[in-house]
Amino acid sequence: MTKYPRVCIAAGWSGAGKTTFSCGLLKALIGRGIRPAAFKCGPDFIDPMFHREVLGAHSSNLDLFLLDETAAKTLVRENMDGKDMAVMEGVMGFYDGIGGAAARASTWHIASVTKTPVILVEDCAASGMTAVSRIKGMTAFREPSMIAGAVINNCGETLFRDLKSAIENETFLKVYGFLPRMKEYRIESRHLGLVTAAEIEDLREIIAGIAARIESTVDVEGIIELGNRAPGIDLEETGIGNCAGENSPPSLCGGVCGAKSGTKAESCCRVAIARDKVFCFYYEDALNQLRRTGAELVFFSPLYDRRLPADIKGLYFGGGYPELYAETLSENTEMLRNIRAAVERGTPTIAECGGFMYLHEELMDKTGASYKMCGVLPGTCRPSPGLVHFGYAEYTALADNLLCRAGESLRGHEFHYWVSDNPGGSFRAKKPRGDGEWSSIIATDTLFAGFPHFHWYAYPGMLERFLRSCENHG
Repeated sequence: MTKYPRVCIAAGWSGAGKTTFSCGLLKALIGRGIRPAAFKCGPDFIDPMFHREVLGAHSSNLDLFLLDETAAKTLVRENMDGKDMAVMEGVMGFYDGIGGAAARASTWHIASVTKTPVILVEDCAASGMTAVSRIKGMTAFREPSMIAGAVINNCGETLFRDLKSAIENETFLKVYGFLPRMKEYRIESRHLGLVTAAEIEDLREIIAGIAARIESTVDVEGIIELGNRAPGIDLEETGIGNCAGENSPPSLCGGVCGAKSGTKAESCCRVAIARDKVFCFYYEDALNQLRRTGAELVFFSPLYDRRLPADIKGLYFGGGYPELYAETLSENTEMLRNIRAAVERGTPTIAECGGFMYLHEELMDKTGASYKMCGVLPGTCRPSPGLVHFGYAEYTALADNLLCRAGESLRGHEFHYWVSDNPGGSFRAKKPRGDGEWSSIIATDTLFAGFPHFHWYAYPGMLERFLRSCENHG
């Protein structure tokens, strides 16, 4: 069985320093000539962007609601090809999974499925020995906990020496070091997480500074040794994964629903992907799956380009923050007309969240100013006082459409502070714990548009349908 050196960086809660330490560790590994792969547990788009854009490390999402266990393990193996070591960055608190009240789809779940040793980042900015009790409690909460060590964040050297001794005596874990308070290396947040990598001008210098601190106060060699002790990944061992026909990942269905992993359809059609600092929320493995299914991806910028790429047969608008650039987007009237004409003549189109907002007639920014958008969809998107339908959900098609047959379901997630006059009613959405239902998504024979995000790696059959429609488009 092939070895895949790897560690998972986790914490007891959001904001404890997982991203700071993960990015600094990745940079330290690169500085040692090690070729790293990066993974983000959960559905978040922004942390992988940090991994890719700042560090140049390939980064993938591992999410055990959007994907099943076999697909997650397959992605680890695929994305570690040619790499020396992987760093998995956790999500939320270590055991916080679906709805926050279950361990399913948590960092612990992913570490357990992939058999990845975990290093806890423990923030001691406002505690001392209590931190020891938290670590001890987390190691005892599940068996096995997968926790192999700890790093203390926001800690002075004197306190660290005392805490290191206490943690190692109480838990038998290895403490790999500490990070002092680093106000000069703070990364700002927006909404649910960090601002995007493109918005921080000196981000590379920030990460380099964090890496330098890690090299001076953390046993990086010890972490590398821990990663090298990680066991191989057996794809035959599955737990709660299930195969539901063509809605399941290719690793479970053997590729019968679409193109098999590693192969490409004979015919190839050009699909235009909106990608710039506005539309930047994409799962890289989903784009790769689209390529394997038979697409040639052509990237363009709705913000700066004046026209769509030539000879395209499909369109895909990912999520992002169009509300931050609404005025500039509205001023690019030639692009708006170009997109509207393409969609109205039947070009197969997928639009998620920010892309969905962009296709509306109007978009309001947070000040209440309203701007003209593509006009493909009637209605206005406007800010909401709080998050709307936040989290995971399952979406069931009420009628045949571009991607689904009536009765088929997709698993997705939502995080948006904007609402639409026209949210769609082609699907029925339901929370996984059964505590909420609503109508969602506008879907026709040529259009699939709504607030949810989907990991298309899990649905090769639907990608095949999309490309079949693209190929048939004149």
